[in-house]
Amino acid sequence: MSGTAHQDEYHDAMVALLELVWGEGFMAPGGAELVRETLAGLDLRDKLVVDIGCGIGGGSLVLAGEKGARVIGLDLEAPLLERAQRYAERAGLASRIELIQTTRGPLPLDDDSVDVVYSSGVFTQIAEKLGMFRDIFRVLRPGGLFVSYDWMRGPEPYSADMLYWFELEGLTYAMETLEAHGPILAAAGFEAIELRDDSGWYRRKAHEEYALMKGPLAAKMLELLGPEEQAHFLEDWRMLTVVLDKGELRPGRFRGCKPR
Repeated sequence: MSGTAHQDEYHDAMVALLELVWGEGFMAPGGAELVRETLAGLDLRDKLVVDIGCGIGGGSLVLAGEKGARVIGLDLEAPLLERAQRYAERAGLASRIELIQTTRGPLPLDDDSVDVVYSSGVFTQIAEKLGMFRDIFRVLRPGGLFVSYDWMRGPEPYSADMLYWFELEGLTYAMETLEAHGPILAAAGFEAIELRDDSGWYRRKAHEEYALMKGPLAAKMLELLGPEEQAHFLEDWRMLTVVLDKGELRPGRFRGCKPR
């Protein structure tokens, strides 16, 4: 991880578009449905769960409201956390969700202090994954679980299509393959590591989203974003489907446990 100052990357138009496509409170693929699937089978009632890169709070609301967890939501961007706080208060969950603005560097948490660390679509933007995973290992209690859904890459060098999509996104990406995550998690100290491709779920979902953006959501997008931003995001999603279809963008899940 870097000690350089953070510059906000998620402007209002982007947040509005992501909520329109993925649901209120969500800036990561699949919205609440994906959070539920990623956490399937986990009993989180009254467990202390850290939501890294909580954004505008959708995942934290599912963790606290549906899974019964106590949640610490961490994010770099203050405007996102302000919106997350409003959503938590409106849902009556503010007492179960603590939101903290962080900086790049060690997590603002004590050693051996949390039961679960969760994230969605965060580590795709972090180049120094080993250092990040070691810090997650540090804050987990013995027997604690790290579970994540992330956007990853295929094994081939980036094509012109992938580079064009990065340009459209305007975000900082530092992708690894799913397979590369296994050795990194092991080097950080985790055991019982599970790696799972999402089996094309988001590839199919992205095509559905693109069709909605060209059809039923088009008028609302124009109202929210204006014609230039609407055209930009349509092209962004078109290229998203291209790199997913080519297998250059490969979403997946991983889990690891801290030994007891």
